[in-house]
Amino acid sequence: MYCPFCNAHDTKVTDSRLVGDGSQVRRRRECLNCHERFTTYERAELALPMVVKREGQREAFNVDKVRRGLQRALEKRKVPAAEIERVLNEIMQALRSSGEREVSSLVIGEYIMEKLRALDDVAYVRFASVYRRFQDIQEFSDEINRLKVDEPEVES
Repeated sequence: MYCPFCNAHDTKVTDSRLVGDGSQVRRRRECLNCHERFTTYERAELALPMVVKREGQREAFNVDKVRRGLQRALEKRKVPAAEIERVLNEIMQALRSSGEREVSSLVIGEYIMEKLRALDDVAYVRFASVYRRFQDIQEFSDEINRLKVDEPEVES
């Protein structure tokens, strides 16, 4: 690791700790040349499949794009940020474990809708309206009716 202060090649690790949910390592380092200390973070870089868009283009999976879609759907809903990150991690885990080199954006959209449906009905309908390109109020109504039919009855 290069020293960010003097660009020397030799640094030593003085302390290592797991951070967050254990998916990252925080390392305190010291430059052997100028003796400055600095912190680095290390995370496993796992390959996600390429995304094949509806029109046929291919692009790298963009976690920020999925996060923005989730946040937009959940805007002004009482869902903690930690839940959004949990859902995001579950979607990425499902994609990684699929073993596929390419995945359709439609499959990703279905993963997202499945997770939102379990999390918040309003967010689910918001996302579905954009994802499925609803054209009129009848399509909203049909989706809401499907939600009502699929909900388990609550006993009092």
